[in-house]
Parts: sequence; structure tokens; C-alpha cells
Amino acid sequence: MQAHNIPFLDLVTPHRELKNELVAVFAQALETAGFIGGPMVAGFEQDFSRFCGTRHCVGVGSGTDAVRFALIAAGVKQGDVVVTVPNTFIATAEAITQAGATPDFVDVDERTYNMDPEQLRKYLQVQCGVDPTTGQVYNKRLGRPVTAVVPVHLYGQPADMDSILDLAGRFGLLVIEDACQAHGAEYFSRKENAWKKAGSMGNAAAFSFYPGKNLGACGEGGAVTTNDEEIARQVRLLRDHGQSRKYFHEVEGYNGRLDAIQAGILRIKLRHLTAWNEKRRECALRYHELMGSAGPEIQLPYEPSWAKAVYHLYVVRVQNRDPLQKHLAEAGIGTGIHYPIPLHLQEAYANLGYRKGDFPVAEGAAGDILSLPMYPGLGFDEQSRVAQQVLGLVSQSLTPVPALYFQHGSPA
Repeated sequence: MQAHNIPFLDLVTPHRELKNELVAVFAQALETAGFIGGPMVAGFEQDFSRFCGTRHCVGVGSGTDAVRFALIAAGVKQGDVVVTVPNTFIATAEAITQAGATPDFVDVDERTYNMDPEQLRKYLQVQCGVDPTTGQVYNKRLGRPVTAVVPVHLYGQPADMDSILDLAGRFGLLVIEDACQAHGAEYFSRKENAWKKAGSMGNAAAFSFYPGKNLGACGEGGAVTTNDEEIARQVRLLRDHGQSRKYFHEVEGYNGRLDAIQAGILRIKLRHLTAWNEKRRECALRYHELMGSAGPEIQLPYEPSWAKAVYHLYVVRVQNRDPLQKHLAEAGIGTGIHYPIPLHLQEAYANLGYRKGDFPVAEGAAGDILSLPMYPGLGFDEQSRVAQQVLGLVSQSLTPVPALYFQHGSPA
């Protein structure tokens, strides 16, 4: 009997299980004609702000909207420089550009692939200066003010926020968390001696509810979370053409609202998110147990003691990644690559003047990383099959990952 295919992501099963509840959301919208704004959106915003531990949540049309609106609302202006990382989806940098700023990059930590605070420190101390009159930090090469930093909680793993926030405070920078892959992830703040949810630590944070996310809509959606009342107010204006009330426009805004039906669907799914995230963590632990004896041929995800990742993706690192992906596809196992080309090497950002070799950690990872199947309903037998196929090929033909990058962590 031929083994069934193992998808990279299963979006069918959870929707089948919640079908009646989700259909009821659509029926309610039809009966009330409440398609834009209204109680469904307000109810979800209230629930998600409580989930994230923030005072405010503003639903918007997408994760890209969320990053852009958060930057603008927090005070990023035309001509500013905003610092982020090169190994993220292009939406992070697009939103910076669309806010009128220029994206600039610092390299990532070689174990977590998140922003390396030491590289951020070097950037601010070496590549930047301080205007003696205004005290404003500026990029020496660009001659423009540096006003914000956007750490990305990549793959569902929080960045080292204490260190980033400390640097931001010292240099007068805004911090906008890109939490688009990190719904429910937690970070232990040594400074506050408490666990903090992703999205609750910066001046504001952006979430995406694209269908494949840990909390996904049945279409597009996003949200900004913040503890700052004025930022929340500005985001509400920006998402709705700058209107404080119908036809009264305080600023020029955008059409970036969260649909009521999507908000209702997200509110239903939010009730299950903690359990789904825990199942993802259990899957990650099983992968670690199944492949942890592989040795230096494969690097498994590293989770610091101060992080509780939610494993939006389970990303391994191997040399000669492409043959492994091909082998798994032939075995009926879906995989992904997140992301094959760092942003500073994308044609879209050629004008920034970066070259290969400028961010060696991000570039090295981009050629080696492979995302394995990961979703709450992934079973032990399926994971065993994935691990068997990975280990079988890795042990036969692949080259060890450089020792510099090899360090197992634990999701437990």
C-alpha cells in the first residue's frame, strides 16, 4: 500500500472541524449586512488585545498594512531610515518604503536567524553618527535620520527584545515588532522578570492573518497591537481614509480595513490558538527527538531559554539543501524555503547598493535552510516518515553544516 502524501501545511482539516461555527459567521453577516467594521471587528480586536497583553488592537487589511500603518502612526516620516533584517518576507521592507522611509539592514543571529543585537549595536555606533544640535541619530552613508528598528520574530521565534529595546532607548529609536509569524509566542524579559507576548513589547507591533499563519483568516487580514492610545488612534484613521467620522478626514489615509467576516472567523479561531500552538510545540519536540542524533549534518531549530516559540515554521539547515528537497518531494513530502534570497540581494532593492557578502549569516542561511511539514494535526507516524527520509539522505550524501552554525536547542 502506497503511503499518503504529507503536505507542507494542512489548511483543510481545521476548517472542516470548525465548519459549522465559521459558516454561522457568514450567515450572521448576511442577516445583518455588517460587512465592514461593526461588532465583529470590535469583538475580535478586544479579544486579540487581551490575548497579546496589550491595551489596544486595531484590525487592518493585511500584515503589510499593519507594518506600514504602525510605522506611520508611531512617527516615521518621509526620508527616515528604518533598520530591519535581510532574511524576512519582502512585506517588511515594502511597508518601510511605503511609509516613506528607506529600509536598511543588520545581520542576524547565527542560531535563531533573528536580528542580532550585537550587529544592531555596531550599526548604530559605527555606521551612524549623532547630530550635535538635535541629538538625532543619522546614517553616515545615507545622510538621513535613523528613527526606528523593526525586529522580525521569524518562524514564530521571538527576537531578543530586551537587548534591542535597550539599544533603541539609548539611541532614541522607535521599535515596531514584526510579529506576523509569531501569534502567541512568548519572550522572557530579564529586565521585567516576566514572560511577555510577542506584540506587547515595542511601541507597536504588526500581525498578519494570512491563511497559512498560526492564526489565519479565510482571506487577507492583519492587526496592529500597541499600548499607546495615540498610535492606536492614528492607525484607526489611516485604515479608513483618515476619517474620524464619516466624511470628516483628519489626515490622508488608506483603504486598509479588516473585513467583518474575516474578523468573525478570526475570533472563532482565536479560541483554539493556544491549543494549536501547543500542538506545534509538541511536533517540534518530536522532530528534535527523531532527528536529534543526526550530528553535524543537520542543524535543528535553536530555541533560547528566554523564548517560547510557536513554530509557525520548523526550519532545518543542511548543506546541499536542494537535493534533499527534491528527495522529499519524490517521497511525497511537502517542504518550503523561507527565504531563498535575502532582501538586500533582491532586484527590487538593488538601488540600496548592497552586494553579496555584506550580510554573511543571512546569506549563508538562505542557501541551506529548508522548512519541513508543520501544523497542529501533524501525526507521529507522519513525522517519523519525514525524519526517516531526511536522515536517510543526509547521512548518505550531504556535507556537515559548518561547526560555527551547529548547536541544538530544545523547544521544551
